[in-house]
Amino acid sequence: MASPQSMQQEDPVSAFKAKQKETWALGDFADISHFTTQPAAQLVRFAGIKGGEKVLDVGTGTGVVAITAARAGAHVTGLDLTPELLEKAKLSAALAGVSPTWHEGDAEDLPFPDASFDAVVSQFGHMFAPRPEVAAREMLRVLRPGGRIAFATWPPEQLIGRLFAMNASFLPAPAGVPPMGAWGDPGVVRQRLGEGVMDLFFERGVMAWNALSLAHYRALHEAKNGPFVRTVAALSSDPARLATYRREYDATVAPYFIDNVVRHEYLLTRATKR
Repeated sequence: MASPQSMQQEDPVSAFKAKQKETWALGDFADISHFTTQPAAQLVRFAGIKGGEKVLDVGTGTGVVAITAARAGAHVTGLDLTPELLEKAKLSAALAGVSPTWHEGDAEDLPFPDASFDAVVSQFGHMFAPRPEVAAREMLRVLRPGGRIAFATWPPEQLIGRLFAMNASFLPAPAGVPPMGAWGDPGVVRQRLGEGVMDLFFERGVMAWNALSLAHYRALHEAKNGPFVRTVAALSSDPARLATYRREYDATVAPYFIDNVVRHEYLLTRATKR
């Protein structure tokens, strides 16, 4: 019988998820997720979260949305693939005086019964699942009829979508894994959610990131943001290629850097399950 390790090597999806789990543990994403606290509040408002509701936060990371929803009185479960991020979430929740339930788990295989939640949300999380149709189906499965699904994603034509596409040109994802920025395209979102939802609604938001220079912004991501930490490490043995990467990174960010603020535009999606 094949060992679990050899089976994982034979299964590209499992191997990709294992690499993601490892990648998001790099650096210290808590210092990055600090900047997503205002969008988290917007997502909780946008999703119509109310006190007493059962809410699932998929790809919770360091828990900024889960904690925000818990502070609004909801009964929140936060799920993430990376245990190191969940440890940060637990510490942050304790400081905020709330107690969400935390689960290590996979957006493509949610460990909850059908129709378990009044609302399912995700902030820049579920979009990294390698099989978007599976993640969408799972999020809708655990949502009760009449419940709301709401999420924030990065449009492919805006800064973060462009940065991840640039990053992938240096360190490509496995064949068949779609770019995460597709979740920021309303047409793609409409197709992925399908006929199982109604009242589909979109809204745009902007996250402001203070930075003293392009180099300051890039240096923080290279030190703290797992995918970029990983790429820089992979390129470190080739100084010329690393220098090219950094030039392309700065050139991508430059149009969005005005008055010491880097502008991050994101897409909010909301729908009701039929």
